[in-house]
Amino acid sequence: MKKVFIATILLALATPLFAADGAALYKAKCAMCHGADVSKNAPNVAKLSEQEIAAITTKGKGKMPAFETKLTAEEITAAAAAMKSLKK
Repeated sequence: MKKVFIATILLALATPLFAADGAALYKAKCAMCHGADVSKNAPNVAKLSEQEIAAITTKGKGKMPAFETKLTAEEITAAAAAMKSLKK
């Protein structure tokens, strides 16, 4: 019982360390096409929700390729949040 409790505590403390860094992902995977400040090739991003941005990133749309096989769902969500925070 004590081992399970300790393992649970360690896992809870370690989880944020493994969370996707949206800003770093955006810089590495998105900025080359969308610019450091989302000023290129993202005409409606200010009007879209984070969920809509994540859906477009996942499945692709128009010239935007799908990233569902290149990034995890958590990474896509984090990158969408970062993108939305850059373009308000």
